[in-house]
Amino acid sequence: MTDIFLNVQRVSKRFAEHTALDEVSIAVPRGRIFGLLGPNGAGKTTLIRIINRITAPDSGTVSFDGREFMPDDVQRIGYLPEERGLYKKMKVGEQAIYLAQLKGLSRSEAEKRLRAWFEKFEILPWWNKKLEELSKGMQQKVQFIITVLHAPQLLIFDEPFSGFDPVNAERLKREILELRDKGHTVIFSTHNMASVEEVCDEIALINHGRVVLSGDVSEVKDRFRTGVYELVCTSSAIESTPEKFEVIAREERGHLWRYLLHKFDAMSNSELIAMLARNNEIRTFNEQMPTMNEIFIRTVEANNATLNQ
Repeated sequence: MTDIFLNVQRVSKRFAEHTALDEVSIAVPRGRIFGLLGPNGAGKTTLIRIINRITAPDSGTVSFDGREFMPDDVQRIGYLPEERGLYKKMKVGEQAIYLAQLKGLSRSEAEKRLRAWFEKFEILPWWNKKLEELSKGMQQKVQFIITVLHAPQLLIFDEPFSGFDPVNAERLKREILELRDKGHTVIFSTHNMASVEEVCDEIALINHGRVVLSGDVSEVKDRFRTGVYELVCTSSAIESTPEKFEVIAREERGHLWRYLLHKFDAMSNSELIAMLARNNEIRTFNEQMPTMNEIFIRTVEANNATLNQ
């Protein structure tokens, strides 16, 4: 049985005439990275604010580590908001120590941990600089360090790669994966579906305040399979075979040919490969799995169409 660390059950929240969340339920497993996805205005930020106890739900419950969520539990959460909130005129090191103390660390322990993290992220020379003197990417590194410094059990990252170049985004991705591997539970909110595929174990997609898709990332992708395969081979004579497969595209590539095939359900992959391999050298054969970006768009558009009927 899956160990659920954070359990949100039928949470609703209204602002005047707007329903931000409508009986939303998510179950975040312990030690996993959980992608919280959705278009702008879907309700993700409201849900994150409820989990952080910044605001309260109108109805529904939130349980934390197997029990009712208590006010003191916020000390066990690290939250990196999309809109960063550090003090521009304050020196970086002193500011980081101050914020770490608010999370329960002693000054000496905070400074020890901070210097180790600053050295790891190659920003130690900026310890006595004002935040406004740092580039946006360096400021992002400081905020990330402050978020994880007190080793919270639950980490919430909202668009964590925003402002990073590809090299530093890759470094941050490795750090997040390492935190998961050390047992931390992570909620990861982003519009970058490529990073969802690289980082997330499970996802929930919210649209118009409701969960419209959820599950293990690989299982979700499996649900959206289309039966389309890419074949690269030496033959120019492959044609559709009734009740087996159809050729939906072909192109010549030098001395090779690339095909897109749609396989019918009655035929297994092994049977198809065996049929194609007769008098033909196969160079590659790959199923064209849908990307999370394609799944996101298809799900949101289908849900919007249903709501507009």
